[in-house]
This record gives sequence, C-alpha cells and structure tokens, in this order.
Amino acid sequence: MSQYETVVDMSNRNSSQTLEVEMVGEGKTVLDVGCASGYLADALNERGCTVSGVERDPAAAETARPKLASLVVGDVEELDFAEAFEGATFDRIVFGDVLEHLVDPARVLRSALDVLADDGEVIISVPNVTHGSLRLALLSGRWRYTDEGLLDRTHVRFFTWSSLVELVSDAGLVVREAWSTNLDPLGTEVDVDGESVPPGVVDWVRHQPRALDYQFVVRASRGTPDGEVPEVRPAVPYGEARFEDSFTEQARALAEEKHQTLVLRDYVLGLEAQVARAAKELERVTSESEADRTRLERLVDDLVKERDAMRKSVTWKVGRLLMTPVRLAKRAVAE
Repeated sequence: MSQYETVVDMSNRNSSQTLEVEMVGEGKTVLDVGCASGYLADALNERGCTVSGVERDPAAAETARPKLASLVVGDVEELDFAEAFEGATFDRIVFGDVLEHLVDPARVLRSALDVLADDGEVIISVPNVTHGSLRLALLSGRWRYTDEGLLDRTHVRFFTWSSLVELVSDAGLVVREAWSTNLDPLGTEVDVDGESVPPGVVDWVRHQPRALDYQFVVRASRGTPDGEVPEVRPAVPYGEARFEDSFTEQARALAEEKHQTLVLRDYVLGLEAQVARAAKELERVTSESEADRTRLERLVDDLVKERDAMRKSVTWKVGRLLMTPVRLAKRAVAE
C-alpha cells in the first residue's frame, strides 16, 4: 500500500489537497498522476468530476480503482501518456506531491501535455526546500531524512519557488495562480533545535520571504512566459502560522537592547558634538578673557569625562559591534 494516505478535509485550506481540489473546480475530467489510494478522487467525485489515475504501487492502485473512470498502473517516468490513455484528453491534470520524486520532472510534464485539453490546466504541488525549518536545520548542521514531509527519503528533486516556476516554464506552461500552505519553522516534522543557533536567529528566519511556505500549489496552462509571475498567496495569513514563543520574546529583547544602544549612541554622539564645538570656541578665546577661557576649559573637561564614561559602559561596547563607529560621526561633526 502507498505510504501517502489521507482524507481531504475541505474545511482546512492550509492543505495542498484542499487547494488542489479548489483549483480543479467542478464537473471536470481529471487525470490524477500518482493517485495513491484515491483520496483525491474521493473529493473530486463529490464535486461532479470524472477522475482517472496513474499509480505505481499495485496495492494502492487496486484500492483506488473503484473510484476511477480509468486507471494505469505503472511508473510515470516510463509512461507514454497518449498511448496509455488512447487519445483521451483531460480538463485538468494533477501532480500532487509527485514531481519531487522524479528524476526528470520536466520530461514527464511535457509528456502529460499530450493528454491535456487545449484549454486545460495542470495543477502542481511541491514542498518548499527553503522553508524556515530546513534553513534552521542546516544552520545546526542537520539534514535528516524522514518517511514523509520536506525531507521525505524518496525525494530526488528539491524545489524553491523560482525553480518551480522555471520547471513549469521549461515544460511549456505558464503559472496562472499560486498558493502556499504555511507552517512555522518549529512546527514541522523537520528535526530543528532552536537553542543551537545564536539568539534572535529563529525569529529572524521566521520573518524571511518564503520561510513559512511549506508547500507551493500552482495552477498552470499552456502559454509563453511574459515575465509576469503571480504572487504566492498564503492559505492562512503568515501571522497566524508564525509561533509566539520564547524565541519571539528573545527577539523582542534583542530588539529593545538594540534600541537602547541606538539611544546611547545618539547621546554619545551628541556629547562628541558638544566637545567639538566647545573645543573650537576655546581656541577662539584669547588670554585676555581668562574667566571665559577657564569656564570653557571646565566645560570641555566635564563633557570629555561624561563621554568617556559612556563609552566605557557595557552597552556601548556591545553597541560598537552593531553600529557605525563613532569616529565616523566625529569626522562628520568636525566637517
């Protein structure tokens, strides 16, 4: 039996299967490539679709057979689609989490177009190799295969958003619509140890582009790419997918520390400017104005002491690693 067994829950939009069913529509003729036990066919049949399938696993194929109008049991990489389906065409062809298992997915896509209706569409879902969980795992030196998910041990190809668009284009198709399912980097099956990376990194990764996109689901049709690619829309708002945890609090604390360092830096820069101005004024005071000269000397001495005390503080020393060195500001003030 195929290891990929599920039930399509149409109430859950944060699911590649739900998005696939939505993109197929109602009353369509559909070819489900890699149909497994027919769980997608169940959902499509309920929407008035007529579904055919291709499945390599004989046991899974026999489970799916009663749900399908026609079934081909065999390896999709060796399949001649036109011959296998005897000239039939389909309104929709679905590659749901299939292409990442193929050595030459572009060739299979092009072959499948032989049985796609002229105005037909191809629905594709693939996992995102730039998901935040994999970024964090690699930072920790981890890459551990699992039975399913992003690091499914049977994956032979790995896709980013740009490489998926390139694959679709190479097959003679144009992406018309794009969605993503979304999970927090610490909420997947990937082995991630957030404590093993420097403070603030987990939450930084969470806020990077494509880091919450777990799978991409696209709808494509024949055409010539014009350079315009639709924006990937999240199935759930990114803010809802992103965790609030100790790493979030850690990031907020670091942000506050950085803010305080900026405040301190600005204060020290202000003192630097005052020292510079007082020193210039002191140079202009003649020996005939002894009282003014003494007052300015004391002012300069007090400002220098306060500045030096600030620069010796722990916060300032940490801040120097993050901020522009004061000597650059001093040069600007002097000018």
